[in-house]
Amino acid sequence: MKAPKRLQKRAEFLRLARVGRKKAVPGLVLQAARAEAGDELRVGYTATKKIGNAVARNRAKRRLREAARLTLAVGGLRGVELVLIARHETGRVKFSSLCANLRRAVDEALA
Repeated sequence: MKAPKRLQKRAEFLRLARVGRKKAVPGLVLQAARAEAGDELRVGYTATKKIGNAVARNRAKRRLREAARLTLAVGGLRGVELVLIARHETGRVKFSSLCANLRRAVDEALA
């Protein structure tokens, strides 16, 4: 399965924080909004220094990227932008639970 396109510019993250719907679930916080243009799914990943050192932040983001790749490719989402924000438990929660929580958060945020 192919990984979704990425959000990379700070302005894109800030726009989603301002206009997107937020959903917190164990392991992550999701910000979701319909895309202004285009029909591709785009995803951004972030982890603050509250998560821990660089190793912990990078591990959390790697887990979020893999969960998104496996979970969101199946859903057939089009014209949606998401930001996945790591939480303290992102690096420790069972991976199957992380994927299930991501799917639930996306379904609830876009309902």
